[in-house]
This record gives sequence, structure tokens and C-alpha cells, in this order.
Amino acid sequence: MTLPSQKGRFVQGHPRALRCGAAVLGIAGLGVGALGCGGGDASGATVTVYVAAPLCAAAKADLASHGATAGHFKIVARCLAPSERGGGGVDLAANGSNSRRATEDTRAVATLEEPGPGNKFAQAILESAGVPLVTSSSGNAGMTRIIKSIEGAGSSNVRESVQEALEPQ
Repeated sequence: MTLPSQKGRFVQGHPRALRCGAAVLGIAGLGVGALGCGGGDASGATVTVYVAAPLCAAAKADLASHGATAGHFKIVARCLAPSERGGGGVDLAANGSNSRRATEDTRAVATLEEPGPGNKFAQAILESAGVPLVTSSSGNAGMTRIIKSIEGAGSSNVRESVQEALEPQ
């Protein structure tokens, strides 16, 4: 079989080899796609909670008091960069960067932030990846709520289970 190339030349190749190569690439692509979906979270897996800078110390203390575990999951709290501007207001670039950081982490199960004007912006980004946004003025209370939702999560898709548990009734 002869295939046209980009430079006007022709590439020789065996049809069976081309089909096998395409099949291998297709299967590999499906495998990578399945890994990104969080379809099966193993018992003992580590999950991540992203926490706004002002709440981080209290949230980490609350997490430590629970032994950094919930149910059969280990929990890691990651502190986000401050997104408040000096003198008030929100730095939308920092806020967006923080939200994207959480969406790019396949282990992320929630983001904890203070109530404020930046939440609308962050919520839109987080919703696209199914990462719930928990707002609380207390790092302890917010982390306790997240820990309880993780405790009730099954092992099939912890992010989805946490999202369902945290949705307002």
C-alpha cells in the first residue's frame, strides 16, 4: 500500500502493520483516558483537598486531629496562593490559577475557600472538572465537612461521591 506524505512523496508500508499500529495507539489512548476519569480509587489511596491561604493552617490542624485519614483514604491538604489583593478585592489571575491547579490534580476531591467575590469565578472553573467548592469562614469547620464527605465515599469514584455528599440538599 502506498500512502501520500506531506512533502508530495509516497510512503511505503504494509497495510496490516499500519492497522496494527493504529489499533495499538487507539487502545493506549483509551487507557490514558480511563486513568484520567478516576473510575476506580483503591482503598488506601491518597486524595487531595486544596485550601485557600487564610484557612490553610486551621484546616491542616483539623486534618491532623483526624489522623489525616477518612474512611479508607489518606488526605493531603495543599495550600493555595493568596488571591486577595491588598486593600480589598480579588486577584482573578491568582484565583483562576488556584482553581486550575485543583482541576489538573486527578487526586483532588474538593477545594476549601472563604466566602467572597472570587467564589463565582472559581466555581465555574472547578465545576468543569467536577471538583466541589466548599466555602467556609472557618478552616476547621470546612475541613470537617470535607472529611465527613470523604468518609462516606465509596471506592469507585471518590471525587464524584464527595461532590454528591457536599451538594446542598
